[in-house]
Amino acid sequence: MLVDVVKQFYPNTTRGFDDERVRVFVQDGLKYIRKCEEKYDLIIVDSTDPFGPGEVFFTKEFYGNCYKALKSDGILVNQHEGVFYEHFAKAVQKAHKNIFHSFPVCKIYQAHVPTYPSGHWLFGFASKKYHPLRDLREEYWNGLDIKTRYYNTNLHKGAFYLPNYVTELLKDVE
Repeated sequence: MLVDVVKQFYPNTTRGFDDERVRVFVQDGLKYIRKCEEKYDLIIVDSTDPFGPGEVFFTKEFYGNCYKALKSDGILVNQHEGVFYEHFAKAVQKAHKNIFHSFPVCKIYQAHVPTYPSGHWLFGFASKKYHPLRDLREEYWNGLDIKTRYYNTNLHKGAFYLPNYVTELLKDVE
């Protein structure tokens, strides 16, 4: 029912549901991902906060299952919380540690999301193969001449250059 309500009230942000490649599974995500092997090119985890029911989406088990579910060149991205509040900062450390030990390539990137607590939010990038900066095909992307209101390759690169307080927070978990 949630998907139908979101489609009704937020049609501009739900156009992707109409894409023939999209399949929506409404079920326990942890149970689902346990059964998948080398099935996905990309997994995007936009879960709730890592407290209570959403905590399972920040565990070593979940990230290990995502690794198994990805193809050999697969990529996982997920929200990592913010670091401004101590409770969230500890969750960032825990999540990053769990994902760091599951993937050979694991990086944090940032974005400013005014509607999130503190506005400064972190995301995880993990891959079996690709590095988000070294493998960025900047000239190719720019040559596509895709008009966007927000994204560009300079922003992409800059998102992975973290403030010192974030780097300090993560240094003991890598």
